[in-house]
Amino acid sequence: MKKLGLIGYPLGHSFSKKYYHAKFDAEHITDIDYDLYALQDIQQFPMLYEDDHAFYGFNVTIPHKRSIMPFLDALSPEATEIQAVNCIQIRRKDGRAYLKGFNTDAYGFEQSLLPLLKQQHTQALVFGNGGAAQAVYYVLNKLGISFQIVSRSKENGDLTYADLTRETIHSHTLLINCSPVGTFPDIDQAPRIPYEGIGQDHLLYDLIYNPDETTFLRRGKERGAVTKNGYEMLVLQAEKNWDIWNEE
Repeated sequence: MKKLGLIGYPLGHSFSKKYYHAKFDAEHITDIDYDLYALQDIQQFPMLYEDDHAFYGFNVTIPHKRSIMPFLDALSPEATEIQAVNCIQIRRKDGRAYLKGFNTDAYGFEQSLLPLLKQQHTQALVFGNGGAAQAVYYVLNKLGISFQIVSRSKENGDLTYADLTRETIHSHTLLINCSPVGTFPDIDQAPRIPYEGIGQDHLLYDLIYNPDETTFLRRGKERGAVTKNGYEMLVLQAEKNWDIWNEE
């Protein structure tokens, strides 16, 4: 039986395990398993696959998207630029495992964002600077969309939340939440921004998918903005992972 898995710490509810098991059932894929591997210490990672040749791929989540990189033999172009990995492909040759890292978060975000972009979406504000945000920066640069990073401290971004004015929000018609603010169970929370600057030209994208509509998205929709949560991004990156693991 082939093996796939997710490494990170801690690992609670996993979108990936639920998604892939449902995929296996729906598509009648047999002799393969996907499980969770909670690794507090990344140095434990090689113990999973070195002597178990059934492994041919992993997903990587926090806090290991960067600390995993010294264990890899190669990186895809986007993983090299982003300097974060969420997908690992394993191939074996001459008794040795060769590991290549990819960042499919970038693919998922780009493909889910593109159909929504309009000519006015030339300037963005990105709320947060964590691992997922790095993939967002990469995609915005690739698409030629200028952006500023908003963080709680000036050391971690271009602007702080206290710097934001109604005019700043009005002139940046693409607003992307990469922070965990508003995630279940804290569904009443939202990034502290001047929502009165949002109008019908705005597109609000929230990487959060639980709840389906965050307070950030709801408040944008109330002001006429187009909104999008992070669920499709997750599905697209999951399917991209599957393609990578199974390519010849």
